[in-house]
Amino acid sequence: MRTRAVLATVAGALILLLPACSSEAGPTPKAGAPDPGPAALRVKLDALSVDVCFRTPSEIAPPSCQKYVTQLGSVPSTAEKYAGTEHPQLVDAARQLGAAINAYRANGCENAGGNAKCTQTLVDMSTALGEVKTRVASLPAVTGQPG
Repeated sequence: MRTRAVLATVAGALILLLPACSSEAGPTPKAGAPDPGPAALRVKLDALSVDVCFRTPSEIAPPSCQKYVTQLGSVPSTAEKYAGTEHPQLVDAARQLGAAINAYRANGCENAGGNAKCTQTLVDMSTALGEVKTRVASLPAVTGQPG
């Protein structure tokens, strides 16, 4: 009899918990934040351009710029997105920056010490970033001027 009472209690508890296992997985996720636009990219570029890896690329050991290169990683595709077809010079500069980032990684510059090839890659990266920064600053959404 005691066993039946225990089983009845357990069964009753399970029946009470069953509605808690509804088919809803939880609240619906909210939409992501809107794209901040090219003005936000300009802010990022301004911040990256005060880094020693940008200002004096030939005077720093390439492995010291690994974090800087990582932070640059999204810049080429973002700049190309904002350039569209109306700003081919920005597209070219973004592709040069992307090529320099890829060269840094492909040449193992995060471990290369004073390798001259890696130092030149940092110089190329700095030059390309400067060009991207100049071109982004002239985009209508950044200047407030119509396209």
